[in-house]
Amino acid sequence: MSLQNKVVVITGAGSGMGQDAAIGFFAAGAIVVLNGRREQPLAELAEKLDPSGERVAWLAGDIGQMAISQQVIALAMQRFGQVDVLVNNAGIFRTLPFLEHTEADFDAYFHVLKGYFFTSQAAVQAMRQGGRGGAIINVGSMWSEHAIAATPCSAAATAKGGVHALTRSLAIEFASDSIRVNAIAPAVVETPLFDPLLTPEQLAGFNSFHPLGRNGQVHDTTAAFLFLADNDKSGWITGAVLPLDGGVTAGRH
Repeated sequence: MSLQNKVVVITGAGSGMGQDAAIGFFAAGAIVVLNGRREQPLAELAEKLDPSGERVAWLAGDIGQMAISQQVIALAMQRFGQVDVLVNNAGIFRTLPFLEHTEADFDAYFHVLKGYFFTSQAAVQAMRQGGRGGAIINVGSMWSEHAIAATPCSAAATAKGGVHALTRSLAIEFASDSIRVNAIAPAVVETPLFDPLLTPEQLAGFNSFHPLGRNGQVHDTTAAFLFLADNDKSGWITGAVLPLDGGVTAGRH
């Protein structure tokens, strides 16, 4: 696997998809740099992965602040001399009717998009400096490709639609640098993100929403991250938005 000794930066690594991705990349032989808003889960994950600290580093902070975006990539360069993979995973989500959205709601979603934008900018500069290409993987959303009447989320879908557009734009702009840029577009993946929104029973009710009959799990997203990061397996794929939705966008169900 071509992930051995690659330096992988993961945002939103304190829980859910990002945490499982960190575990998966580390198990594949990668060096991981973790980011999230809260210090404690990052420190605990780093200790779990590598108590020596030789193959893991972390920085707590909000990547929606450009200074933090730059610092995360700078940390990777200072500690490990390279950035090979960036997983833009930080995110927020809730369903809310369009007419109930406030300016603060809207700004919160686009604050995350800003984080993806400027963390990618810093990562591309580092990848160019390294001279061996790289991979950026963004977390988009099924709802940006396929609106669902029962789950209105116009602000989230609009911001994640921006993530999809950013993915394609960067894929073309930096293809000549061998920097591949792809995204995943998940449907319902069972993570702590849904804890404030749904009871366990309500979350289980979404199993039948997916044609394959179950909600997504973090191992599903980690498998996609590993695939899209691995140049041996996906080296001819760039600019793709991979549906990771149990078949939802394939058609009516």
